[in-house]
Amino acid sequence: MSEPSEWLIYRGAGEPHEGIRQLPPPPPWRDFAGRHAAANGAAGGDGSADRRLGGHRHVAELHRPGAEELEMINAALYLRRPLLVTGSPGAGKSTLAHSVAHELGLGRVLRWPIVSRSTLQDGLYHYDAIARLQDVQIAAHGAAAGRDGAGPADDIGGYIRLGPLGTALLPSERPRVVLVDELDKSDIDLPNDLLNVLEEGEFGIPELERVADRLPDGRAQVLTDDGTRATVTGGRVQCSAFPFVVLTSNGERDFPAPLMRRCIHLELGRPDHQRLATFVRAHLGDEAARSGEDLIAHFLERSRSELLATDQLLNAIYLTDAAAPAGRDRLADLLIQRLDRPR
Repeated sequence: MSEPSEWLIYRGAGEPHEGIRQLPPPPPWRDFAGRHAAANGAAGGDGSADRRLGGHRHVAELHRPGAEELEMINAALYLRRPLLVTGSPGAGKSTLAHSVAHELGLGRVLRWPIVSRSTLQDGLYHYDAIARLQDVQIAAHGAAAGRDGAGPADDIGGYIRLGPLGTALLPSERPRVVLVDELDKSDIDLPNDLLNVLEEGEFGIPELERVADRLPDGRAQVLTDDGTRATVTGGRVQCSAFPFVVLTSNGERDFPAPLMRRCIHLELGRPDHQRLATFVRAHLGDEAARSGEDLIAHFLERSRSELLATDQLLNAIYLTDAAAPAGRDRLADLLIQRLDRPR
């Protein structure tokens, strides 16, 4: 058995050394270098999908979701309704959006992570009024000095960037997938504010509506969440194919009845042994799943009475497999700590 110190990169000895060179490759779900590969690859490439679905995703595809899960996902697709997915942390709520986008070829998932300060406008668009004012002042200063005053300040669309939801509502042949992640962390108003946009599939940009009659054919070019340009006519964004909207919640609060009425609700239960093993194989491969069989069983047993997340299991299997330190079970227990323990 290896000595405990053999796997340590930082040793706490206070002496500088080149141990960082011994650091192994990152876990697949923390490999951010994949973003560059996706950016240079085919259109619609998504480095975050690799981290969500796993580098061995073909293995995960062998495990079919349960009948109820499949039926609710397809009901949302057929009815063009948002899918509200609830469940404990690590149950696979966010991964579901990436799985649908991957299988149906719907491109990059447009992710809107919700925090307590999130507003509806954050998801729809952002207007950089300060940058435009600065450019107007620079252009005016140039005109006063006898230089051409025309410039980027004349293009109001250049100061507007659509958010994830706003981008998903652009007209397109195929629906986009938008993930509104952890909606239960929002303030009390956001779920109600979403109602009209999700019902009508359109929204207005007042900054463009006010000047639409002065724009060529009423059109403006705005930046999208994809980093590309899109045309907005008359200051309004109207979808042609309603996006596949996935709203996730950890169950920390109840939502108003009007929102629930407009959604298809899917409750994800705790994953069983087969699903956990498939999850590990998708991210770490068959060998890691076999060597981590005891950790999977122990995790499953603990999850019956404790709140745990599956990414904790991935962390434990990866670290104990890659570093193979002494005290493997002790290290796994340190990494897999119950999330509902008193602080």
